[in-house]
Amino acid sequence: MGSLDGKVALVTGSAQGIGAALAVALAQAGAKVVVSDLTDCAETARQIKEQGGEAVAAKTDVTDNKSLAALVATAEQNFGPVGVLINNAGIFGTLELKPLMQITEEEWDAVFRVNARGVFQATKAVVPSMRRAGGGSIINISSGTILRGAPMLLHYVSSKGAVFAMTRSMATELAAENIRVNSIIAGFTASRSVLNHPSMMEKIRPHTLNARMIKRDMTPDDLCGTAVFLASNASAFITGQAINVDGGAITY
Repeated sequence: MGSLDGKVALVTGSAQGIGAALAVALAQAGAKVVVSDLTDCAETARQIKEQGGEAVAAKTDVTDNKSLAALVATAEQNFGPVGVLINNAGIFGTLELKPLMQITEEEWDAVFRVNARGVFQATKAVVPSMRRAGGGSIINISSGTILRGAPMLLHYVSSKGAVFAMTRSMATELAAENIRVNSIIAGFTASRSVLNHPSMMEKIRPHTLNARMIKRDMTPDDLCGTAVFLASNASAFITGQAINVDGGAITY
C-alpha cells in the first residue's frame, strides 16, 4: 500500500526537471497522476506507466483559464476529482542574470504572469474539483532565494516571494473546506535547465555549495519525499507552512 493510494494528483510544469521528478514520485506512492506542461509532457507519463503507475499527459498553459479548465476535465474524466495539486510551473532556468536596473517591465511581467499568477489561476481551477473530492492538498513550489535576497534575479525572487505569501492566505481561506495549502522552499536545484545554463552554474552553484551543510548538488529527487509527505494523510494537520529543503543552506 502506498501513502497516496486512491488519490488523484495534478502536477504543473512536469515535462522535465523538478516537476517530472515530483510526478513520478507521487505515482510511485500510489497516486493517479495528471502531468501537465506548456511543452510536451508525454515522456513523464510514459515513465510513470513503465513503472506500473497510472498517468495521463495534458498540454496546459497555467495562465489560460480555458486551458486549465480542460486540464481539470481531463483529470476527472480519466481518474476522478483532484485531491492533490502541485503548483510547480515556473520560469527560472532560462532567465538571464542581470541587475535590477536592467530588468525590463516586459521581463518582470512575463515572470510574474507564470510564477505568481499561474499559481493563483491553477489553484482557482482545481479547488472546485477538490471540493468534489471532499478536500485535498495543494503544494506550491517556492524558492530559497526569497530567504536570502539573492541578487541578479529580482523578478524571479519577487515572484517566488508572492508564492510564499499566497500559500498562507490560501491556507487560511480553504481550511474550512478540508483543503490544505503548504509550500516547499526549494534550494538551488541542479535540474536539466539549470545544468544547461552556464551563468547560473558558474555564479550561483559555488556560493550555494559553500553555504550548505550537506556538501553536494541538490537534485530534483531531493524534493520528492517532502512533496509526497505533504500530499499524504501523514500531514493531515499541517497547513499554511513552508518547508525549506536546501541541504541546510539557510536555517531559520
